Amino acid sequence: MTARLREKYKKDIAPALMEKFKYGNVMQVPRLVKVVLNIGMGEAVQNIKALEAAVEEMTLIGGQKPIIRRAKKSISSFKLREGVPVGCMVTLRSDVMYEFIDRFTNVALPRIRDFRGLSPKSFDGRGNYSMGIREQIIFPEIEYDKVHSIHGMNICVVTTAKTDEEARELLRLMGFPYRN
Repeated sequence: MTARLREKYKKDIAPALMEKFKYGNVMQVPRLVKVVLNIGMGEAVQNIKALEAAVEEMTLIGGQKPIIRRAKKSISSFKLREGVPVGCMVTLRSDVMYEFIDRFTNVALPRIRDFRGLSPKSFDGRGNYSMGIREQIIFPEIEYDKVHSIHGMNICVVTTAKTDEEARELLRLMGFPYRN
């Protein structure tokens, strides 16, 4: 699966971007750097088992074991102490990243209820795209019967593009379905 998306980039996407944006060198063409998956679990303060389940699910989704993120400072109104586990994250690069992007665009996104496309406004101004999903069960690796609680996930795609327009075109050619 990964070889397919990587070959598509080399044969179709990079030449199309070179032609559209008039790059003088192949190394100027934007490419993917990494994909960061993040789950914030506010309920992990009272229930550590919820965080363990989220780590297992993220391992299935991302193909790598995530690291547990801890609170940086105490907030009394949230009953949160410094150093308490509050979420998990994983950074995907290289083949694992391409495999995730391929599964996400071709399998997971079509499984979202009432899906009309991704927002084209979720770029940060420097060519990086961030989105949130509400349910982790859209991924085929997750068995619905074994899920204890439904939680969301943040996905951040980091590219070498200098502008949002370049990054939007790169991701569109890679299969990201944007709404009009």
